[in-house]
Amino acid sequence: MELPVRLIAILLVALAGSSFLGGCDRQKADAPQAPTQEVKAATGVDRSHKGQPAPTVQFKNPDGGDIDLGKFKGGPVLVNLWASWCAPCIKELPTLQTLEQSQTEDGKLGVIAISQDMAPQGSVEAFLAERDIGRFAAFHDAEMKLTEELGIQIMPTTILYGSDGKEIWRFVGDLDWTGEQARALLAEAR
Repeated sequence: MELPVRLIAILLVALAGSSFLGGCDRQKADAPQAPTQEVKAATGVDRSHKGQPAPTVQFKNPDGGDIDLGKFKGGPVLVNLWASWCAPCIKELPTLQTLEQSQTEDGKLGVIAISQDMAPQGSVEAFLAERDIGRFAAFHDAEMKLTEELGIQIMPTTILYGSDGKEIWRFVGDLDWTGEQARALLAEAR
């Protein structure tokens, strides 16, 4: 018996919605979902990758061409990995856009958000525009190569790279990027 396409879509949305607590846990399909307490304990600042170079895997720039994080070397850059199915990601995107706009004026820190959605790039642009955060450039990693290469398990995860292209820290989970905690962390950009 074949299920109608609409019913399959509803089931997929319901299944994806079950991971919206504290951060979006990215685990293998056959692994059990971690309890909420464990996910929350894993969020916050992680300095265990300090000094590691940015990966060279390619993703799509807003024009659809290939790019990698090496393009941003030479100045500090804040890289946010997010997905449209991740509620904490959606919650923090407007604060990232505000940060990006203020940094564009100051020119001190690059800020990019890279979608980890498997949908076509045009759907990422539409998603951002529908939520009035369409000024954000729609970088897109449909194959989720960055999450794999960086060992990301929870989205959103945001990584600060120094001007030398090496990781300074990563923040696991959502954060108000216009708040005091973010300002203190971003003061480490060099």
